[in-house]
Amino acid sequence: MSATLTVSLLQTSLSWENPAVNREVITQKINNLSVSTDLIILPEMFTTGFTMHPENIAQSEGDITLNWMQQLAKEKQAAITGSIPFYENGHFYNRLFFVEPNATISKYDKRHTFTLAGESDAYKAGQTKTIIAYKGFKICPLICYDLRFPVWARNTENYDVLLYVANWPKPRINAWDTLLKARAIENMAYCIGVNRIGIDDIGHDYPGHSAVYDVLGNEMVLSKQEEILTTTLYKEHIETTRNTLKFLDDKDDFNLIV
Repeated sequence: MSATLTVSLLQTSLSWENPAVNREVITQKINNLSVSTDLIILPEMFTTGFTMHPENIAQSEGDITLNWMQQLAKEKQAAITGSIPFYENGHFYNRLFFVEPNATISKYDKRHTFTLAGESDAYKAGQTKTIIAYKGFKICPLICYDLRFPVWARNTENYDVLLYVANWPKPRINAWDTLLKARAIENMAYCIGVNRIGIDDIGHDYPGHSAVYDVLGNEMVLSKQEEILTTTLYKEHIETTRNTLKFLDDKDDFNLIV
């Protein structure tokens, strides 16, 4: 039997620079989830909002949140992923953690920091792409601004799922919708985007538009309101479509120098 992966996209508003409140609210939302799921996906910087002042957050909050993710993943028997400001070796990172029910932790540091907002000054950029093997699927997690750079996402690893977590604002939401669909089509992979919703403390409005697209770019789910979206991905859909169309066989070979 071909593998399946049920994913839940948590589209939520966030309290500004308040990890304890955000963890509490997200815990309540997850506890109210009435369907079984394999993976719960939270937005970018889900403990703080898109703050360019990580020094306002206690450095210990990163480990507190990571421990919280491990506990919740074990309780719900579902992996949990999302990014947070994380302090390590003298630098802050916009770091995504992927925490499995058995306490296995994978991480990805945002490669393309958002220079327009000053993220490149506040956070150290990552240099390494991450591929996670989970329940028969190979998952490539990326973060927000990474979406604009297709070379970084290029499917050279034969991954099955491309996953973006974001704080993507309303004025540029058409780009979000368009690029998520494009990344699915060009990589012949499921593409998931989880955005926050609501207005932050510096006036940015986030309209949601969390969505899942199949390997041909067909929209499976999309939401513009505060809710949790759940849908199921099928390995057979990936394999059958790739074997029939073979588009990835014709991709360009290249080496990415970072």
